[in-house]
Amino acid sequence: MKQVIQDVRTGETSVFEVPTPKPKPGTALVRTAASLVSAGTERALLEFAGKSLLGKARSRPDLVRQVFEKVRKEGILTTIEAVQRRLDQPMPLGYSSSGMIVEVGEGLIGFHVGDRVVCAGGGYAVHAEYAVVPQNLLSHLPESVDFESGASATLGAIALHGFRLAEPQIGERVAVIGLGLLGLLTAGIARAAGCVVFGVDLSTARVAFARSMGVEAVSREGAEEAAASFSKGAGFDTVLICADTSSDDPVEFGGTIARDRARVIAVGAVGMTIPRRLYYAKELTFLVSRSYGPGRYDPLYEEAGHDYPSGYVRWTEGRNLAAYVNLLAEGKLDVAQLITHRFPIERATEAYDLITGKTDEPFLGVLITYPEIPHEPATHLTIKERPIEPTPTIRLGVFGAGNFATSVLFPILQRMRGIEMVGLATATGMTGAHAGRKYGFRYATTDEEEILGDKGVNTVTILTRHHLHAQQVIDALQVGKHVFCEKPLSLTREGLIGVAKVVEVSNRLLTVGFNRRFAPLAVQLKAFLEGMHEPVSMYYRVNAGLLPKEHWLHDPTQGGGRIIGEACHFIDFLTFLLGEPPIRVQSKGLPDDERYQEDNVLLTFEFPDGSVGSIAYLAAGDQAFPKERLEVIGGGRVAVLDDFRRLETFSRGRRRIHRSWLRQDKGHRAIWQAFANSILTGGPPPIPYHQLFAVSMASFAAVESLRSGEVVPLKPLSLE
Repeated sequence: MKQVIQDVRTGETSVFEVPTPKPKPGTALVRTAASLVSAGTERALLEFAGKSLLGKARSRPDLVRQVFEKVRKEGILTTIEAVQRRLDQPMPLGYSSSGMIVEVGEGLIGFHVGDRVVCAGGGYAVHAEYAVVPQNLLSHLPESVDFESGASATLGAIALHGFRLAEPQIGERVAVIGLGLLGLLTAGIARAAGCVVFGVDLSTARVAFARSMGVEAVSREGAEEAAASFSKGAGFDTVLICADTSSDDPVEFGGTIARDRARVIAVGAVGMTIPRRLYYAKELTFLVSRSYGPGRYDPLYEEAGHDYPSGYVRWTEGRNLAAYVNLLAEGKLDVAQLITHRFPIERATEAYDLITGKTDEPFLGVLITYPEIPHEPATHLTIKERPIEPTPTIRLGVFGAGNFATSVLFPILQRMRGIEMVGLATATGMTGAHAGRKYGFRYATTDEEEILGDKGVNTVTILTRHHLHAQQVIDALQVGKHVFCEKPLSLTREGLIGVAKVVEVSNRLLTVGFNRRFAPLAVQLKAFLEGMHEPVSMYYRVNAGLLPKEHWLHDPTQGGGRIIGEACHFIDFLTFLLGEPPIRVQSKGLPDDERYQEDNVLLTFEFPDGSVGSIAYLAAGDQAFPKERLEVIGGGRVAVLDDFRRLETFSRGRRRIHRSWLRQDKGHRAIWQAFANSILTGGPPPIPYHQLFAVSMASFAAVESLRSGEVVPLKPLSLE
């Protein structure tokens, strides 16, 4: 299928062929009929991407500070590579569309194949022939409303939410500043609600257009006098600012024409330096409207489909979509007259030339249209035709292409001899197509079964979200593939048992991405500790950093929480240093206080030889401080490993320092080299299986101990 994609590095907008996505649970696959180009949001994205690297830095000084901190902590080469890869990420454009449902995911409620719908949401209602859209970002489109009008639903919901924030009453005077498409929709909604509407814009053409719709409108010059005359000197009850400008003039002008104790609502993106004297004298209320209603930016609402009870939140973004469509269906709004340009998807780049001013042509509503007889959904995209290497090699199929995959792993695999990149399966076709082209895959797909059934793939790499790992490992081993799975191996004991049972009868290798044990400084540290004949004390401090409470890693069913999902890395590292997994654990945590979620914890492990290892996993620190530090003391020796940049050892009065000057090396390449060697030579797994399973069991036990307050003994995994 065709999709419009922006290159963040260059600012270039292109139409690419990408695989058609498959609907996930709680979503629908929609065949797009029309999508609206946003002259505000999308133009801003294009302008940012079109800036030079220096220009991007000037516009985002917060990101520049993050870059300097990363250089200090991880080294200049690591940082340069990370910045370059981040800029290389493609960006899907579009957030408002309409179309017809052609496939539904499990658990979708209230929608069926063949339903006409409007779609909302950045990353969902994209400019593409097909799109996967979650339940709460869909609304039915009656037969009486054409697809082109329906494509404006997201922008209409934005206008409607801004209007609701003002809490207007019938007959009140409403001023709309900025008469682009958003402003005209806002004016139409206000009129439909029984308000008296006055409009202002810099463009005389837009003023004339508003007048043709029956809105009293004037140009900015002389607008104060006209506003005073229109309101009979009383001022406006509500001022809705729908302009798109960095200037503070709309806010100042809005305060000037507002009545005493009125409401001024910023719906568009404008300068917001508020003149205190003016707003104080009238005791004005100033609000910034957040997109199209409650639920926006809440992943539980938008992604997981959890709606808010209408008794508590009457107008969510989904209900605003439906209300706007209802206005169209009842004929209270006429959007068709606002559509000035239409471009077929093949010529979508011309739409962006228009809204960025390259053609110097006036416009309002700009649509991208799609074939009435579309291409059939195709989950496969061939990137390059080439025969499979006949010599012994690792022929790789990959599930997932998130940030870790594209910024860390794929560049490493691409440069390794003996590894052939064959198939890449991703949830979104755009991600797979871009990463597939960049890193030399033969094809991209949105169907994992294609890779599992591909006889040309002998090894599967699993880089998906945590809740998928165990079953994907089982599926890949059962069809005869070697498997590399990013941590964690499983979120539950039952899933771990399922993996272990398949491993027991499989003649294929499994390893987990516990890369730290393969880092050069880690190998030197273990060699330094060899030969000690007494227990040691290990203290591992992890400055993990705060994650938003709504982050998917905190979700117990999807991410497993930070102990199971992340701290397993450090449990494995202690296990590696001692050569045996722990036998018991006790966990203590700081109070969560509604800010944290079991991510400020002290995990204390006892090992068979009497050694004790403590992991202080903390989210409450400052990110300017380095992330990891390990101290090992015992047998007359001391070792300190600082963030995999510096290893300091003390023995027999001698001090030695090993450094990694230009980059932080956490062993990502070395673990893959070890895994590849094991596959090609028939050697043992890079990480002993009893340690792999024991580390997962230890993470489960650590959570149990934290919640129970008890010491939890660790036993080998039983397959019974």
